[in-house]
Amino acid sequence: MDVTAIKQRFEIIGTSPLLDRALDIAAQVAATDLSVLVTGETGVGKEFIPKIIHTNSVRKHGHYFAVNCGAIPEGTIDSELFGHLKGSFTGAHEDRKGYFEVADGGTLFLDEVAELPLSTQVRLLRALETGEFIRVGSSKVQKTDVRVIAATNVNLSHAIKSGKFREDLYYRLNTVPILVPPLRERPQDIHLLFRKFAADFAEKYKMPVIRLAEDAQNMLEHYRWPGNIRQLKNVAEQLSVLEQTRLVTAQALARYLPADSPLHLPVVYGPEKKAGDDFLSERDILYKILFQLRAEMDELKQQLRNMTDHEPLGGHPQGTMLAHPAEEPVAADEVTEGELLPLETVEESQDLSLNTLEKELIVKVLQKNKGHRKSTAKELGIAERTLYRKIKEYGIE
Repeated sequence: MDVTAIKQRFEIIGTSPLLDRALDIAAQVAATDLSVLVTGETGVGKEFIPKIIHTNSVRKHGHYFAVNCGAIPEGTIDSELFGHLKGSFTGAHEDRKGYFEVADGGTLFLDEVAELPLSTQVRLLRALETGEFIRVGSSKVQKTDVRVIAATNVNLSHAIKSGKFREDLYYRLNTVPILVPPLRERPQDIHLLFRKFAADFAEKYKMPVIRLAEDAQNMLEHYRWPGNIRQLKNVAEQLSVLEQTRLVTAQALARYLPADSPLHLPVVYGPEKKAGDDFLSERDILYKILFQLRAEMDELKQQLRNMTDHEPLGGHPQGTMLAHPAEEPVAADEVTEGELLPLETVEESQDLSLNTLEKELIVKVLQKNKGHRKSTAKELGIAERTLYRKIKEYGIE
């Protein structure tokens, strides 16, 4: 089955080359029995990949089970996957078959596989490598013929380094990796998906279809969509139900799009910003980033002071040294490359212009929020107490 046929059968909308690549790999690997690891952010639609693989495989007449590993309590996950004997634990009133036994000859989709406890990961690895498993409370080895497809939105490399995921299991699952792209990397598909959702909800709620003005379409395509397709669908449903006017403008749409950034930055939609717009300009966003970096520098220096205060005898209580960062505003002829500066020197050499930028940004956001300090602090991503201190420090009226 080619990519176009897959899209039609599973009602997948999009023309993105990244999406087509993921679907093409799924179609090619379906004829094999290789393990597949599907990765991608939450809400991108990873659950379609195992269905595509199962439907196009020789196992299509066998059972297909989707198991959300993150939704099963840790104490019962082994029983769910591998079964148990009566009396093997409190509440085990009868023998029970697990998914590996019931899905024999079929496909098992393990969603959120990174949530499995380490003890269960050992059992899973054995089932993948030998097809053998043991019910909880039993000593009898049983055989199964199950194809496993796993999915996760977790960076498994980080999970392995932190000891939360077994490296050998990762390589066993990751025989064929399939990455489902986030919505922000499929900008050409966003409005197509929105129109589909809008039409569905118009039919569901018996009302005219919601449409987007040109500026709203531009906003839709430039938003980062942290919740991906799931979030887009929710926004389409909210607009369909709550908006009185069927033609939605950017101003109306903005109320349904929370700011998305690790620094809580407001989103800028396109270059056509005008004075008086509700969103900060790109220059202001750079100020905001500097503002956040300044806060992180202050926190780091406080930690270094605390380390210095507790330095044991024989250490360097007065000589705590910091490698001179390239960004520090010290003249090139004053410090040679790789030279070390005392902590006090680093503090004294802070660029005063950063204070100016910080003050300017606070004033701008205060003006935008008409002096409301709680809203200002929230938009800046700082505590109200910190904002009050900054206002007093800079003498802001």
